[in-house]
Amino acid sequence: MTDFHVYPDLLYVIPTDKHSTEDIKKILEDNPAIKFVSLAGVDLSGNDTDEKIPISDFIQNPDKYLEGHAVQTDGSSVVLPGIATLNDGKVDLIPDPDVIWYVDYNYEHIDPETNKPVGTLRIPSFLKHNDDFVCSRSVLKKSADFFEKEIIKLFEKDPALCEELGFSLDDLESVNLIVATELEFWVNSPDEVITTEQLSISQELKESYWKRTKGVVRTALEQVIMILELYGFNPEMGHKEVGGVKASINSSGDYHLIMEQLEVDWKYSDALQGADYELIARILIKEIFRLHGLDVSFDAKPLNGVAGSGEHTHVNAVAHLKNGKKINLFSPEDLTKDYLSTIGWGCLMGIMKNYSIINPFVSASTDAFARLTPGFEAPTHAVASIGMDVTTPSRNRSVLLGLVRTIGNTYATRFELRAPNPHTNTYLCVAAIYQCMLDGLEFVADAKLSRKELEEEFCKPYGTPGKYLETDKLYRCEDDIFEDMDEEERDRLFGKPSYTVFDSMQVLKDDPKVETLLCRGDVFSELVLKSYAMAMLERWEMELIEKIIPANLSTIRRVSKIYSETVTPYDEKLWDQINDIKKELGKDTEDTLCVFSQIKKSIADGNFAQTSENQIRMNKLMKDLAILYKTYNDNQIV
Repeated sequence: MTDFHVYPDLLYVIPTDKHSTEDIKKILEDNPAIKFVSLAGVDLSGNDTDEKIPISDFIQNPDKYLEGHAVQTDGSSVVLPGIATLNDGKVDLIPDPDVIWYVDYNYEHIDPETNKPVGTLRIPSFLKHNDDFVCSRSVLKKSADFFEKEIIKLFEKDPALCEELGFSLDDLESVNLIVATELEFWVNSPDEVITTEQLSISQELKESYWKRTKGVVRTALEQVIMILELYGFNPEMGHKEVGGVKASINSSGDYHLIMEQLEVDWKYSDALQGADYELIARILIKEIFRLHGLDVSFDAKPLNGVAGSGEHTHVNAVAHLKNGKKINLFSPEDLTKDYLSTIGWGCLMGIMKNYSIINPFVSASTDAFARLTPGFEAPTHAVASIGMDVTTPSRNRSVLLGLVRTIGNTYATRFELRAPNPHTNTYLCVAAIYQCMLDGLEFVADAKLSRKELEEEFCKPYGTPGKYLETDKLYRCEDDIFEDMDEEERDRLFGKPSYTVFDSMQVLKDDPKVETLLCRGDVFSELVLKSYAMAMLERWEMELIEKIIPANLSTIRRVSKIYSETVTPYDEKLWDQINDIKKELGKDTEDTLCVFSQIKKSIADGNFAQTSENQIRMNKLMKDLAILYKTYNDNQIV
């Protein structure tokens, strides 16, 4: 464990106006603790690249690096299946001059000359294969550029869209897409066991949510916030989330048995910068807590039966005027009369009507789908909340999307998407959101409806034909969809959600809206979409074979019969049911394959659909087993 402390005098960022060759050379010469340079591209799985280029080599010829002629990787080091292949695997890393560059410090490696941690200048970059940009960052950049171009076309076609917000097209300088994320994660002391039951009880009793942090967790969280501030994140807060247990104090006065869920938030920024911030934040959080002997998990559902970790994603769009003023394009001038501007209604309807083709970039792992289950404040169905009335902001935590509004502050109006998790590829997720928003924007530009008519369209009852929205679907709900309706009614009103990675990825193959919406402006190319789906399906199958089935097998092996004088026929009946499920899951016979073996066979056969059905069956049986075994154990008195 390192005695870590924050160094406020280090160089943490290099702003966009200091990216010239001359500026970079001088900055590096003035900061000798920076020993390396790394070009950080992000593949389609959301993984970032990292390499160590010695500063001495970089300074000798910086142009060859900054112009993208020096660093290459191959298909085996990045997730670009079907693009960077074995016989055509060369991928170039092209530095991005339009975002902040930052310095990543190794606090366990102190430079003897400067007595400071050794730093690596990390330059966010694009991945280019032959003549095509094929990475996550390039998709989001293309989406942001395309959105700005298209919305200006709509302003030219219908000047009333911008005049409604108090400006003319001649006043407009640019349009920026805005993103902010709320990052949740679990921290724990390694090698110490805390039961799911302890965590579940603590969650039900609300022993952790927004409570005071203590000991090493408090220190690490405070240092994270201080570091994020030095990196220019403008952090808003860090706090305990709903999950966790009270830590114990040992004889030396230190806290141990630590298992806590935390959240860190920071202010919004431009779309590409915001996605970069999230990637940087995960690296910094994991490293700082590790330096204090704590492990960090960004898994969506690290433990069954307790709260998973979300990464609520906030989006809006801002017009920058030539006089320096900023206009929130989603917000009406009078927040007490209208929920949204015309543009805001169009964007909201575009997201909600087309969420099925956004979802593959939100939930792309078994872990992600495990989080999206009733009872844990995570959304399961595509429905939105806009507030009980126009002066009462939305507080509904059971829906997919919430309209965030603050009366008296037009800058605060935005959409909060609640389904993403810390491993969601924010670059692709946000790009898909903005592509679908354009579809709704085109509808409102053509329809020429008033804001009240647009509100009626979005809030129409189930079964009512819409001018843009589907007839047999409800898009707005202010009720608790888990308490007030059952699964069958949720499926009927809001549409049946995907349950596995295959369900989600199949949409990218089958839904014609993928081509008409996602591929517009060449934002998502057909090649990138195919590669992404292939990568997610390959990871899904690998996780099933290498992680999920072995973990489930270990679980059922721990389910053992209790031998006691107090065992009753009721206990024996329970055990027979438990044992039948165990055998159905994990025991082959001469005539039948168990569920685990059926999954392995369908994977070997390349049958994605059958693998999906088998996984759903496995998940149900594992859940039934857990419930029965708990009932069985709870009935024992010796």
